[in-house]
Amino acid sequence: MNIDLLTKYFPQLTTRQLEQYEIIGKLYPEWNEKINVISRKDIDNLYPNHILHSLAIAKFLEELRDGTTLVDLGTGGGFPGIPLAIFYPACRFHLIDRIGKKIKVAQAVAEAVGLENVTFQHGDMGECHTKFDYVVSRAVMPLPDLVKITAGNVDRKNSVNKYPNGLVCLKGGDLAEEISDTRYPAMDVPLTDYFSEPFFETKSLIYVPYK
Repeated sequence: MNIDLLTKYFPQLTTRQLEQYEIIGKLYPEWNEKINVISRKDIDNLYPNHILHSLAIAKFLEELRDGTTLVDLGTGGGFPGIPLAIFYPACRFHLIDRIGKKIKVAQAVAEAVGLENVTFQHGDMGECHTKFDYVVSRAVMPLPDLVKITAGNVDRKNSVNKYPNGLVCLKGGDLAEEISDTRYPAMDVPLTDYFSEPFFETKSLIYVPYK
């Protein structure tokens, strides 16, 4: 089910990309034995619940211009940043997390698969003063808080992709209140629009353009 699951939804993946996804599929369970970056109960569901889930952002953003920059806030062991960096080899990713040992796992995985388009930061968004085209994230905090701390890190002048620069995050459950409390307009995309596996029935992608 593992790699077949990716080719089912992304038939355009190259041999090199598939090799990289296969490698991370072996590395994360090994690392998880030492440092808990994914729930022990969930590691067997690495491909659908973590790799494919991360790639929902690629389903939404579609093609990105070479050189597009993305920051992954609260990346943990590298999600969604590492699956996305494999998918978009011509884009640049910066992965941030407050927990140093998790960043070390993400760094080791990126090095093992030969990713040269990823940088890492142990810290929080307030310590990052660079502007990016997109902020990406997986359920690290309520949407209004996420918008508040990331709005200053998005380049609002130079949008060159299909969607204006902004925040693209993956969340679950009933998000109506979070969206209504956000001071920017937000688009809520159910992940069942992209994927048919049961895991995605309660999951959404939220896009907030920063104009």
